[in-house]
Amino acid sequence: MCGIAGIIKKDGTEVLKSEIKALTDIVCHRGPDDEGFYISGNLALGHRRLSILDLSSAGHQPMAYQNLVITFNGEIYNYLELRAELEHVGFQFQTHTDTEIIEAAYLFWGEDCVNHFNGMWSFVIYHPQKNILFCSRDRFGIKPFYYVNTDSIFVFGSEIKQLHSLGFRKVNTQVLMDYLYIGYENHTSETFFMGVFQLEPAHNLIYDIAKGAIRIERYYQLELNKNIQRLKLDESASLYEQRIRNSIFLRLRSDVKVGTCLSGGLDSSYIAAVAAKEYHDKSENRFTSITAQSGDPKNDETAFAKMVADSANLDNKYTKPDANNILDDISRIVYYQEEPFGGPSILMQYYVMKSARENGCKVLLDGQGGDETLLGYERYYISFLRNLPFREFLRWFKKIKEKSRLTFKEVFLYYFYFNFPIVRAIHLKMKMKGVRHKYKKYLNYSLVFEYAKAAKNVFDLQYLEITKTQLRHLLNYEDKNSMAWSVETRLPFLDYQALEAAVSLESTYKIYDGWSKYVLRKIGNKVVPSEIAWRKNKVGFEAPEKFWNIEKDKESLILNSKILAHIFKDVSQIKNQKLRWRLLMIAMWEKEFNMEMDE
Repeated sequence: MCGIAGIIKKDGTEVLKSEIKALTDIVCHRGPDDEGFYISGNLALGHRRLSILDLSSAGHQPMAYQNLVITFNGEIYNYLELRAELEHVGFQFQTHTDTEIIEAAYLFWGEDCVNHFNGMWSFVIYHPQKNILFCSRDRFGIKPFYYVNTDSIFVFGSEIKQLHSLGFRKVNTQVLMDYLYIGYENHTSETFFMGVFQLEPAHNLIYDIAKGAIRIERYYQLELNKNIQRLKLDESASLYEQRIRNSIFLRLRSDVKVGTCLSGGLDSSYIAAVAAKEYHDKSENRFTSITAQSGDPKNDETAFAKMVADSANLDNKYTKPDANNILDDISRIVYYQEEPFGGPSILMQYYVMKSARENGCKVLLDGQGGDETLLGYERYYISFLRNLPFREFLRWFKKIKEKSRLTFKEVFLYYFYFNFPIVRAIHLKMKMKGVRHKYKKYLNYSLVFEYAKAAKNVFDLQYLEITKTQLRHLLNYEDKNSMAWSVETRLPFLDYQALEAAVSLESTYKIYDGWSKYVLRKIGNKVVPSEIAWRKNKVGFEAPEKFWNIEKDKESLILNSKILAHIFKDVSQIKNQKLRWRLLMIAMWEKEFNMEMDE
């Protein structure tokens, strides 16, 4: 887990070491252990290292292998298996890193090498003979890759602020309005910064240095596995258990201390319990877990986390936000997140990562992705219900009310909300009635209808949320929060083999007898207390309710925002709480990065 950067000057001018170093210095928090540079004329690659595998100097990057040079951020968890396969056909290796494996794999399989990787990655390989850069981002976008491409320069990096430092400070109006209107961020290749793009998940980018041309291609497509769909319930549970446990075991491979997040919900509790057993078998030390205490009785899950910690014999650490420092902390988080974000729960995650670092956990497992892959959100009930005959619909309607925290009224409202997108579009439009006329053309109603169309089918909704609307921004938050504290997070539910199995399971095994995530509950009941396996009131690391009101303390910032004054007739008249949070985020982001409207 590291920070990467690169520069190509299209006029052939030599890149100075000071220029590439300036980009890597900006992300020194991503790699405090080492720095490195490769410069060849008008091309330069840079790297900041967070040492996880092979802590020796042999892991230094950019790393040369035969005729290639790579700068790499991420982990290839199946690198030992790939190493054995490549050694069998004659490759030899000088280090014990996964970085060297990527280069050898590229030499052997070419661009198809990425389909052999199980992991998370963002890397660039320079091939001098072909005079190209081969760039790739992992299947689901766990690790970031940003770039700018102008008439004079091609530059890439792990964070937007590296590219912003080159003068990209104009607001991307459409992205900003999507955020204000429907709360979307990170859902396209564009960013909030005009001219700064991200390579989308599951894509390769090939840059032809001589021609200055870019070719972007998708290398992976999430699809249903019909053979898995045909399995019976017990067979489905057995298959998924095998894959998720293997995913956890692979993500324990490390030469530094590994710990785990523990909210007290089913996802993190299952990971913690399985990982702790494996960890105990290999170490005399107890497995460390980190829990964020809300302090608000409405959403504090400390009691559930303690139950899991006691059951699995975890060394559980608790962290609690300091209300006196919250405004300073949120300013720092805006800097690290780089773009406006959705809600104050990001603060709680930030504190977990801080605690991990303070407790010596350089690697942290997390339960991100369990809800998207196993139908954990309440809205999945609605897609499920829509495909049932009327009599079955009524029976399941009752069961869902009994086995979830939803009331009859809430189930009905969810059903109405997703079945009548025009109502949602009008509701959202009403919230934005204070927008000046010139900006109303940016209100993207098609996003609402796209969601409603996907909600007609369980897999279509999962696909949309995994590849575009939900998971991508959660992964963005996770990466930026963890790397702010030089912590590598690993996500077992997003192992591509486990994820493919999860989405392919028969829907009635994921929502079974009214229970969401039934397959995980079924296998989880073996390793976590039954009170956890069969919980109805999932919360997660939610922030105290008072955090939602911090915009009152920053009212002057909202009122003095030039960006908001451009967009709204009178920003002081906006009362909707979620929209006011977005206003605050935009105002703080504007101030932090000195942003201007693109007019």
